[in-house]
Amino acid sequence: MKIALPVAEGKLCLHFGHCQGFLILTVDKQAKRILAQDFIPAPEHQPGLLPRFLAEKGVNVIITGGMGRRAQEYFREYGVEVILGAPAQDPVEIVQAWLEDRLELGENVCDH
Repeated sequence: MKIALPVAEGKLCLHFGHCQGFLILTVDKQAKRILAQDFIPAPEHQPGLLPRFLAEKGVNVIITGGMGRRAQEYFREYGVEVILGAPAQDPVEIVQAWLEDRLELGENVCDH
């Protein structure tokens, strides 16, 4: 399974479409382990581009602080689960907390 998180300055970027890039983590969900990680710079922002871009990279789950409704719909069309309300913390720690069912989520910071 692959999980992508938008990052800026080494932390989760709360606004999905305004990040420097994406940390893509390959995980073993059953073993609750991170197997590999890769940073990919964000392409130029265009409506509908990121869902296809990340789906083509094999991403199954997005964890972010916030994302607009339309972007969420695009991800659903590509079969990518969106998890909203994550804190602006270290992305590796966020994924490990998610794997261990202890990630505390807040509100969607981009709910507009």
